Amino acid sequence: MNDNATQLPASPLAIPDYRRFWIARFFSVVATSGMVVILGYQLYDVARSAYDMPISQAAFLLGLLGLAQFLPLFILTPVAGLVADRFDRRNVATISLCIDLTVALTLALTTQLAVLSLPLLFGLAALHGTARVFIGPALASVAPNVVPAPLMPKAIAINSMAWQIGSVGGPALAGMLFASHPAAPYWTSTVLLGLAALSIASIRRLPPPESNRDSHPLRQMREGFSFVWNDRFLLGCVTLDLFAVLLGGATALLPVFARDILLIDGKPVGADGLGIMRAMPGLGAALVALILSRRPITNNVGIKMLLGVAVYGAFTIGFGLSTNYYLSLLMLMGLGAGDMVSVFIRNTLVQLHTPDAVRGRVSSISGLAISASNELGEMQSGVAAALLGAVGAVAFGGIGAIAVTAAWFFLFPELKNARTFAARYR
Repeated sequence: MNDNATQLPASPLAIPDYRRFWIARFFSVVATSGMVVILGYQLYDVARSAYDMPISQAAFLLGLLGLAQFLPLFILTPVAGLVADRFDRRNVATISLCIDLTVALTLALTTQLAVLSLPLLFGLAALHGTARVFIGPALASVAPNVVPAPLMPKAIAINSMAWQIGSVGGPALAGMLFASHPAAPYWTSTVLLGLAALSIASIRRLPPPESNRDSHPLRQMREGFSFVWNDRFLLGCVTLDLFAVLLGGATALLPVFARDILLIDGKPVGADGLGIMRAMPGLGAALVALILSRRPITNNVGIKMLLGVAVYGAFTIGFGLSTNYYLSLLMLMGLGAGDMVSVFIRNTLVQLHTPDAVRGRVSSISGLAISASNELGEMQSGVAAALLGAVGAVAFGGIGAIAVTAAWFFLFPELKNARTFAARYR
């Protein structure tokens, strides 16, 4: 693609292949974010009703659900990054989306037939995690192949809008559909994942770099980890997100707040309330992403990334301590906004600071850190809830996120000293 600035379009959306990529990303996020929220609610509800578990034990199972999704990611991340760098990334993403479609279809059928069980839900969660580990690096590596480098900051912001708008719409839509019929969210996810697979498959061929075809697979895996480990700035970005969100994650315990803590007119907010609660971080993030798509951050990027994580932790504490449903929604929106600032800066640096030959492997490592923070964060939240209660667990996590931010300020001075993205281009 010609990178000549005089021939660049005003927006990445003017590029047909990028539009197809964006549509695929949006549909897949709507489908999977809604599917995962309802899966968690069903698991918690099945544990409480069909298995007669107490709140603490059922909450602990929510942590195990996160672990079930994370283990495939932990095991397969090196393989997924290698696959994204050795094969057509478009095909890898399409096949992986079809696997996730199979998960959604199975959940739709088993919910329709009322044959859900805890082992089935855990097994399907693990298969979803397997599909996602391949979807992540493949999709993340597509955008830089179809968008010129000068447009990448805008593309990253627009990518984030797809993610965040989908994260808002997916859970909210799933909650409303679940209220009408428990299987409806899964049937909807099946259709959306099919459309996403068709959209990404329609992008032009993206053959892997020639240098990747002859290298030994084990050597290529090692190169990806070495690249991240030897880049202090990139290592600091990845580990900051890993540890801050691992401690600060509150979303795993949202079913507990929806079913047993937050009330409206003396009644639990239930599945409808859960869908709205789960959507609020995405709403806050989407509003920030919209601003950044028009006016991307260009200076003092490191300090702003650290501040974003600190704000995320502060609003997490606020959510944990709130007993008012509407104030809780505001707190969730605030933590999503803070997280979006950090995500935007980190993702832009990862894409612009990574050569195309190792982009799939580096993206898979970054994805591992993100998912480790989310899924292991869910495990940590479940354990903490069993020990401290749901309120104590969330508040403790928010304090931990702020503490990690303060520690990284001193451990990785490269972060606070970063001024612009331009110095990171390669």
